[in-house]
Amino acid sequence: MVNLFTAHPSSVGETYAQHCRFAFHFGARMTMGGLAAMVHALFPFLFVTTASRALDELNALRAGGARPPVAPER
Repeated sequence: MVNLFTAHPSSVGETYAQHCRFAFHFGARMTMGGLAAMVHALFPFLFVTTASRALDELNALRAGGARPPVAPER
């Protein structure tokens, strides 16, 4: 039987704990960037480059070999 907690982490070459840590950090950074973008939408003089910088960091983290490419889900 497929273990739902380990099948996907295993498919990207990680343990459950490694995947949990990576995904939580990635999601938290996405959330912070998104919140900064929403504040910037209302107050354009605040967080002028924060969301763009967060996006660049996430793209670099994802592309930097931190993890192998993930096949699209079917």
